[in-house]
Amino acid sequence: MKKAFTIFLLIISFLILYFLQVNFFSWFTIAGVKPNLFVIFILFISLFAGMKVGIPFGIIMGFFLDIIIGKNIGISAIMFGIIGFVGGYFDKNFSKDSRLTMMLMVIGSTCLFEIGSYVLQTVELSLSVEIVPFLQILWKEVLFNTILTILLSPLMQKLGYKMEDIFKEQKILTKYF
Repeated sequence: MKKAFTIFLLIISFLILYFLQVNFFSWFTIAGVKPNLFVIFILFISLFAGMKVGIPFGIIMGFFLDIIIGKNIGISAIMFGIIGFVGGYFDKNFSKDSRLTMMLMVIGSTCLFEIGSYVLQTVELSLSVEIVPFLQILWKEVLFNTILTILLSPLMQKLGYKMEDIFKEQKILTKYF
């Protein structure tokens, strides 16, 4: 019951983030570049709930965004699924307690998402590769996502550990002597 309610809250959170991404951050940009809140959100889910939740949620959310935005169906789903996988890997190998670690995870995930999306779109649509404009957009988006991570890190950790208690069962066997 707790898992179902938490998934419902994650879906509501996704809708709120979609509203913020489309409306609010259209006004607040860094040189015309918006943050990618969805990368942070999927990373957050897979870090604290695990790969079993992060990957499917990323794929479903990616398809939903692809259908609404209408660009190329499947590219965001693939990349968000990969972010879910990477977040689960980060969960097993890195600490989530440090802001610096969280910032580095967001920087890596944002770069992975944007580079992967750019490569897939370039291959699928046979576009010409323009490295310099892409890198200018990439560093601005990485900067914006990093600033948001610094600001939201305490809230993300507090909510994340509650979500971790719900999704990750502690299988500890105690032996009494």
